[in-house]
Amino acid sequence: MINAIERAAAAARPNHVRLDDVDTAILRELVRDARIPNNALAEKVGIAPSTALARMRALRESGVIKGFHADIDLELLGLEISAMVSILIHSHARSRMTEIAEHLSGLDSVQRVFLMSGDRDLLVHVSCESPTRLRDFVSAHLNDPAIANTQTNLIFSELSQGG
Repeated sequence: MINAIERAAAAARPNHVRLDDVDTAILRELVRDARIPNNALAEKVGIAPSTALARMRALRESGVIKGFHADIDLELLGLEISAMVSILIHSHARSRMTEIAEHLSGLDSVQRVFLMSGDRDLLVHVSCESPTRLRDFVSAHLNDPAIANTQTNLIFSELSQGG
């Protein structure tokens, strides 16, 4: 994520938000720790706390920072099985793709839903208590006639640039 931010800042197009070195440094630190206090952020970036606060506000108002999220250890909550389920929508049902994605995103076991290009249309991150619950989720929620095919891949571990 950090390298992508730096590349985007260097190659900003006219219709994109332009980031300078300070904005890029702020985003880099926030990716590492979104809960960093403003004074510590300012010190790490080498600016005054008031400048850091103003820059953060501008990044939020421009939409570059969409929000702050907790990184939850799902296994500690008993959700020991995570999977990425790729879904192919029948060609005759493509007009329902967003509707299906929104429905799936509202289900308890679903962490995230992505609309994709390529040979699959949706990618769904699912977390469940057990392999049986994962099987039940797939059987109960992915049997829509609009769905042509699914492929479920278990997630063994996640690597993160953030921290």
